Amino acid sequence: MFFLAEFWVTVAFLVFVLVLLYYKVPAVIAKVLDERADGIRKELDEARRVREEAQTLLADYQRKHRSVGEEAEAIVAQARHEATAFAEETRRALKEQLERRTKLAEEKIARAEGQAIDEVRAAAVDLAIAAAEKILREKASGAAAAALIDQSIRDLKTRLN
Repeated sequence: MFFLAEFWVTVAFLVFVLVLLYYKVPAVIAKVLDERADGIRKELDEARRVREEAQTLLADYQRKHRSVGEEAEAIVAQARHEATAFAEETRRALKEQLERRTKLAEEKIARAEGQAIDEVRAAAVDLAIAAAEKILREKASGAAAAALIDQSIRDLKTRLN
């Protein structure tokens, strides 16, 4: 029995296990494994925390992206509204300007027309006076003619004013 190899392997194994227990190797191994497990747990917690932060950031950026899209749409709508208002204001101002210019042109035409009528009347009066003078010179002569002409000129001044 002492010469069998299995016996000595068993004794060596038991001595090896007793040496390991004497130097508390299993406790050291357990401690190292526990430390490693704690390190892995901390890394997992850190990874979980980083993942939550990333999800929060992603949600924040998605919210900002939607907000920017809505803001861009609002800016475009505001620009369209302002362009429409500006076009309407321009049309109204152009219409008012055309009405003012038309009114000024009509007033200018009316003044020119009145001035032309006054000039025609003045020319007609001058011609009538010249014709009357010519007729009176031919028909009337002497002192009676001069008195008649003077009386007509005085009457003419009062009738024109």
